[in-house]
Amino acid sequence: MTISEPATRHTTLQDAEAEANRQLTTLDGWRKFAAGPPKPPVLLTSAKLSSTERALYDDDRLDHHARMLVVATSFVEKTVVCGRRLVLLNRHAISARRGLMVSGLPGTGKTSAITQLGLAHELLDRARHPNVNDRIPVLYITVPPAASARMVAAEFARFLGLPVRARSNMTDIIEAVVGICTDTRTGLVLVDEIHNVSQVTRAGAEVSDTLKYFSERIPATFVYAGINLDTSELLAGTRGTQIAGRFTLVPTRPFPYGDERKGLVATMERTLLLHDHPPGSLVKLDRYLHKRADGMIGALSHAIRGAAIDAILSGTERVTKSTLDAIPLDHAAEAAKKGH
Repeated sequence: MTISEPATRHTTLQDAEAEANRQLTTLDGWRKFAAGPPKPPVLLTSAKLSSTERALYDDDRLDHHARMLVVATSFVEKTVVCGRRLVLLNRHAISARRGLMVSGLPGTGKTSAITQLGLAHELLDRARHPNVNDRIPVLYITVPPAASARMVAAEFARFLGLPVRARSNMTDIIEAVVGICTDTRTGLVLVDEIHNVSQVTRAGAEVSDTLKYFSERIPATFVYAGINLDTSELLAGTRGTQIAGRFTLVPTRPFPYGDERKGLVATMERTLLLHDHPPGSLVKLDRYLHKRADGMIGALSHAIRGAAIDAILSGTERVTKSTLDAIPLDHAAEAAKKGH
């Protein structure tokens, strides 16, 4: 069978670069995320391909494995349920709306959880208002390191596509953001990397005050995500006490070894598009994979996807224990590996 479909599926170089640079912190990037990932390529059982067709076919499979798979784990489901509950409780609140904090170690799926909450809210809003194109149900930003209040306000503006000029003052930026969010019915604001805010510094306190002011002016539910927030300087002092009194904390933890972990490996294995990979062979390595990734879902995904990419590049077309072992993980996972 000779096919040329892989060649026609490729976009121009400019389109590919735009796709690579797509970010959730822009409205365009968020909307593309909400539209869902592209359809995975078909795994060919027998085909006669030219060298160019084969290269394009392999490139499609490489791109497929490079994408982060989001699995509906119990933690993701808990975050979505808790977030949806707060959105409903806040729907008719005039003030003192309650928020959600997602906290835990790096690599435990915090960003995946809050973006899936955002996706659920976005899709529900679209279903409720199918013929309305001027709504922005979700706003997503990340807090830069050593951020100032103006930098955070500018992140809100950047998501909405508002120009922020050197001469723009804070009041102008905030009023523009609040105006658009109110007009477009923004109902959920996701603030990632919130651990970069420290209440013990003047700049951090000003950032906290700015986020609080936004939450008072924008009729939306605010969701924070960050590393170990329960012990971070975000909750220090009077401002931190106020946050702790208004936000529900959902903690993330490394996955324990068990049935859900096995199901997670099985789900990831089913996404592999490799010609000679024996089905179920990764599930048999689930205990090894648990130790290899130290229970971290991010490290597990990186190891499996990395080994799949290597399998295509090397031509082996299968993921094995040795190829998984060859994938360098983050320092924490590597240190855990040495300790086992």
